[in-house]
Amino acid sequence: MKPDFQRDLIPNDEVLRLIGALDALKDKLLNAAEQWQLLNENGHVPVAPSYTELLQHATDAQALSRDVLRLAADFARSPHHTTPAGSTVLKHLGTAATMSSHAAPHFTETAESALALPWSADPTDRHYLANRMVIDHASARAFLRRSSESLRDAAKELDEHLGFQRFLATLTRPEGSPAPPPPKPAGRRR
Repeated sequence: MKPDFQRDLIPNDEVLRLIGALDALKDKLLNAAEQWQLLNENGHVPVAPSYTELLQHATDAQALSRDVLRLAADFARSPHHTTPAGSTVLKHLGTAATMSSHAAPHFTETAESALALPWSADPTDRHYLANRMVIDHASARAFLRRSSESLRDAAKELDEHLGFQRFLATLTRPEGSPAPPPPKPAGRRR
């Protein structure tokens, strides 16, 4: 009995659509992790960090997390999540969803510390709050990066799935049927 590889394949157009969505979201997460800064140009916590700006980091991180969760939920509802490649993709999406959901609370903690910093008269308390802000903000950005990496890994798995489909197509082509012609060069047309 021959194995039925076709039922384990995700349609090419679906794979390409999903890779595009994964890449776009991965880039958004990575850009946020790189652009959302706490420290000033000297590498220090500002004397009066902007509570509003830091709260906006939390708001934007939550929106990104919602997008990751939506992508994971949509894929989990699809029939493709049970295929071998789909199962691996779903694991990566699950990791991305978990990582992204941890970012917003850390940004919120950073904002809360920024709000308390100007009211703290004790140098030890100010030092503690500043350190706490750096740790929370760096942790939040790390969660965004890890989420981005998981999305990258999911896209990589789907890209390998496409390669497997191309390989299978060469194996399942009937004997005697010619190979498809190579693509024509895209020269200038008159």
